[in-house]
Amino acid sequence: MLIAGFPAGAWGTNCYLVAPAAGEECVIIDPGHQATQGVEDALKKHRLKPVAVILTHGHIDHVASVVPVCGAHDVPAWIHPGDRFMMSDPEKALGRSIGMPLLGELTVGEPDDVRELSDGAELKLAGLEFSVAHAPGHTKGSVTFRMPETAEIPSVFFSGDLLFAGSIGRTDLPGGSMDEMLASLARVCLPLEDSTVVLSGHGPQTTIGQERATNPYLRQVAAGQGATPEAAPRRGM
Repeated sequence: MLIAGFPAGAWGTNCYLVAPAAGEECVIIDPGHQATQGVEDALKKHRLKPVAVILTHGHIDHVASVVPVCGAHDVPAWIHPGDRFMMSDPEKALGRSIGMPLLGELTVGEPDDVRELSDGAELKLAGLEFSVAHAPGHTKGSVTFRMPETAEIPSVFFSGDLLFAGSIGRTDLPGGSMDEMLASLARVCLPLEDSTVVLSGHGPQTTIGQERATNPYLRQVAAGQGATPEAAPRRGM
């Protein structure tokens, strides 16, 4: 399997291209702010043909390049219905101005073909399988994508802004909830095998085992405790 990832834009949002191998079809995950050129460079380098864009949530730092990427390759975008409005109205999702002059080249709106994700869905795209888990907390429509373990590689978990190396997504924006975040961590992350590779929306790669042992939020959830207010995370949008 091939996974090509790169951080893009003002928030360093991780965009991933996933394919069975070089020269084959691929899925693009979270083409966010200023990700268009990086996507095109990765497609060319690995000789990939995109068949879909799938989105972990609707914040502008994860979806800003969806319209140009989908338009250039005539592919659909998949998003949870709880976050779909954010593509057309990003400021409502943030509760404040996003600063258009600062960001620049920001395409607001939906691509021509939008399809909605649901909890427990199994997406079969580009010869790959993605299990969808609804994971509210960062936003109402946040989801994660998990790929099954094979004989060659462990399971891969695209966590979006649910789980980071050493932290979790912020919960102080509209639609965010620490209670929902902790419940999602317990329901979605804790049951995963320690060997599961975590590729998050921001920051470096990690594993569930590493986070179970060191991430203060996941440790507190595993112990049945809540996160303290003074430890509120602030990574990403």
